[in-house]
Amino acid sequence: MHVHSYYSGPCTTPHVGRFCRESYSDPHEVYARLEHCGMDLFTLTDHDSIEGAEQLRRYPNFFLSEELTCRMPSGTEVHIGVYDFHERQHVELQRRRNDLVALLMYLSERRLFFSINHVFSSLTGRRELDDFRWFEGFFPAMETHNGHMPENANAHSALLAKRWDKIALGGSDAHALPSVGTVYTEVAEARSKEEFFAGLKNGNGKTAGESGCFSKLTRDVFLIGLEMMRENRWTTTLAPLALLVPVFTMWNYRDEEEFVRRWAPVLLGVPLPRKRRQWFSAPLPAAEEVV
Repeated sequence: MHVHSYYSGPCTTPHVGRFCRESYSDPHEVYARLEHCGMDLFTLTDHDSIEGAEQLRRYPNFFLSEELTCRMPSGTEVHIGVYDFHERQHVELQRRRNDLVALLMYLSERRLFFSINHVFSSLTGRRELDDFRWFEGFFPAMETHNGHMPENANAHSALLAKRWDKIALGGSDAHALPSVGTVYTEVAEARSKEEFFAGLKNGNGKTAGESGCFSKLTRDVFLIGLEMMRENRWTTTLAPLALLVPVFTMWNYRDEEEFVRRWAPVLLGVPLPRKRRQWFSAPLPAAEEVV
């Protein structure tokens, strides 16, 4: 329910987007890897694009999706997953993505299924309390298991989805092929796309797979960098900067931890310990212990 390809566009990191893409994964290679992982139903969620998904529409078990980059009334930015729509609706979604009220009205009128992605993440920048009120009041689903978010961010997302009675979704958020299919959403005994979505809406879905960690993200950033250099030979002059990749990914996970530390007590009333959690395999309390 959350995977990227070459068509997710330029990297959103300041200045890096001038020469590097979010992903270099070929849509057909993504499909083949998902199939190898045993998936029965497939989609792509590229950033504000269906160009990659169009290449896979010939497969009967594939449906059209995208990850919208949206502007909230507070001025902050969020990522919204929209699933199973028609090509002409993509144009309308893009027209409305910076007007949340108009977007929500359109999604509701067309009965499109959508979710708020990586809710406990600093990926899209700052967050305001009013943003969460919109999420609680108008979003039917929430991504609770993201393959690149730390385990505690996923755990708190799951707790929040339970408290707000949201449909829980899981996806790898893979920007490099090795991470594709490492997180997924399952509806037991669903035999078609229609039964899959009906099962989700009836609360019969579950998520599974691995959370993110420092080593996984570092590997994927290195792979993206290698693909960048293959596509643009001049960028090989930037190769010495590869030494900074672990520093960048370590900083990223520290930032994610601080985001959870700030917002979990506000949204869940959960006082987090002062001691910094480990980024690799820190144990988490059971949900019933936290609530």
